Amino acid sequence: MRISEGSSQSKNVLAKLAPLQAVLFDVDGTLCDSDPLHWFAFREMLQEIGYNGGVPIDEAFFVKNIAGKHNDDIASFLFPEDHERGTKFLEDKEAMFCKLAADQVTAIDGLYKLKKWIEDHGLKRAAVTNAPRPNAELMISLLGLTEFFDAVIIGDECEHAKPHPDPYLKALEVLNVSKDHTFIFEDSVSGITAGVAAGMPVVGLSTRNPATLLMEAKPSLLIQSYADPKLWEALEEVDRVSGGASTHTA
Repeated sequence: MRISEGSSQSKNVLAKLAPLQAVLFDVDGTLCDSDPLHWFAFREMLQEIGYNGGVPIDEAFFVKNIAGKHNDDIASFLFPEDHERGTKFLEDKEAMFCKLAADQVTAIDGLYKLKKWIEDHGLKRAAVTNAPRPNAELMISLLGLTEFFDAVIIGDECEHAKPHPDPYLKALEVLNVSKDHTFIFEDSVSGITAGVAAGMPVVGLSTRNPATLLMEAKPSLLIQSYADPKLWEALEEVDRVSGGASTHTA
């Protein structure tokens, strides 16, 4: 079901999942506003090697061709004639990102309020990301969420990464939960596409990507942050339908 931003039906989007069992999160741009750091790393390193005639890539280029995509796909796009060079470039870029992230990663507004709600309701949770495991675990650690997640699912460790549904299907398997009682938070077209293909409602965050672009991937609900009233209206409806609390089942 597609619900446009600001729809009066938005509070009912998640209620059909009651009783909730689990919540799945992307990492970059979903737990933290890390895309500016990724863009900076790509921009600086690509300019250094003379990519695009030495003209720095702009944010529109980053959003369209890089954000949310798997590193193998990015390498193939940036270096179509030399995938080995592209792979090495992405490894170096990830190292640069880690250095930048160490003191610049901040949580999306309202994340810790949502964290408490999820914990209070006894829901299972997993991070599902196309980021390399070291980077994903670094960001999760910097946000103080290492103990919060029951599992961290990496695109590289699945048969196919996002935008394929495999990582989200693996998360369901690892957590031993049903797609009929689970929903997803995502901030990119690639991620939303993966979640929808896995058969779950996706709450899209317009952290950096334009709302009009995200809606093309058919999220069930679109919010600006975890402090968005639309999200809390939907969660309150979940509580109402569930009789006050949602608890997971094995």
